[in-house]
Amino acid sequence: TDKIEDELEMTTVCHRPEGLEQLEAQTNFTKRELQVLYRGFKNECPSGVVNEETFKQIYAQFFPHGDASMYAHYLFNAFDTAQNGSVKFEDFVMALSILLRGTVHEKLRWTFNLYDINKDGYINKEEMMDIVKAIYDMMGKYTYPVLKEDAPRQHVEVFFQKMDKNKDGVVTLDEFIESCQE
Repeated sequence: TDKIEDELEMTTVCHRPEGLEQLEAQTNFTKRELQVLYRGFKNECPSGVVNEETFKQIYAQFFPHGDASMYAHYLFNAFDTAQNGSVKFEDFVMALSILLRGTVHEKLRWTFNLYDINKDGYINKEEMMDIVKAIYDMMGKYTYPVLKEDAPRQHVEVFFQKMDKNKDGVVTLDEFIESCQE
């Protein structure tokens, strides 16, 4: 059976990153850090590529009391920069580099992209509502203090009062960055 498993493993389409030197130049990680990250990534995803289902399963482990699937879906889409339904190690590391070691501006741009679900360059109230609901679902029913039913809607209203500077019903990247930096 070992021989059969080896052959199966050989036929599985594997993705290998271009080279850690190139990634080292493109990210804020050292070669050693990239090696450690790659080892962990390959451990969770032997094929070298994560699909949305796997991503959701991994993410669900961090939120055992809630349903993280919707938030994980939005997060996956933000990591999947090519929008092809899979996240390669490079995609993962580029995002991680921004989130952990990017400038404030880079982190805000990345977060804006996460919230801009339809990728039209604006965050509208529906998108913000979807994200906020997903966050509440992920946190689960055991939050303290217990949340009221209309808490997500109130959250979105406060967000838009602060962020929508020109009151046109949408938040642009510039409005988002300006508001967050205030």
